[in-house]
Amino acid sequence: MLDFFSGNIEWVHDVLKFGNKSFGVFYVEEAKIKPIICKKDEGELKNGEIYFRYGGRTQKIQYAELEAIINHRIEKYNSEWIDLITKIGRTGPQNAAVLDMEKGSISKNDAQILVIDDKLIHGIKWIKEGSFEEKQGAPTLKLVGEVQPIETVEIIRKEKSDILKEYPLSATQLSKEIKERIVIPQNLIWQIIHDNGIKDNPDYSTYIFRNKQQQEQYQNTGKVPNGITSVYKHNTIDYIIKIFKNEH
Repeated sequence: MLDFFSGNIEWVHDVLKFGNKSFGVFYVEEAKIKPIICKKDEGELKNGEIYFRYGGRTQKIQYAELEAIINHRIEKYNSEWIDLITKIGRTGPQNAAVLDMEKGSISKNDAQILVIDDKLIHGIKWIKEGSFEEKQGAPTLKLVGEVQPIETVEIIRKEKSDILKEYPLSATQLSKEIKERIVIPQNLIWQIIHDNGIKDNPDYSTYIFRNKQQQEQYQNTGKVPNGITSVYKHNTIDYIIKIFKNEH
């Protein structure tokens, strides 16, 4: 697959037995970087084309979905910059330092806080003095200087934003705002939401769970418990309208 498409396609497989029959199961992880682009011609695959899953079919991506992917990448990069600047603003530039992974240096001396991406934090392994063991090909970070005790370092907690600020629209409000902009049957709105997996796409919608158990049940099984409400972002309005116009 990697010979034909850009990016890393991560997938797992297993064999499940039901009665006296065995079933092969494949699960493809959602791509971290989108879109995935075809790199060369092979049969029905064409170099430079992007394919998208619409309900029960796969076809060349349409305008609405491609624009949504591009906008999501822009929003993600903007959000990362805003998050970084917010962290620096909270602690003050005089107390913040940035780790340059390419140069392998910290750009500010006597810093109380190291500003570093959350994903990188989990990949850092602190080496205890006197027990260094070098492994061929393994990345190495060398810390020169002192590490301050945790009591002397200000801890910045990442606060979760109010979910209803990010997803302010109920299903009824979503439908109402769509109908104010375009003539579309009610049942067709729900059909577009269902066929395009909008409820399961955090770019447009999320679920409101009543308790932690319901949330864990969904995360473990992929099944939404009965009575769970979906809420939507404002950009879902434009997304549904574009799909409707492309199909009708």
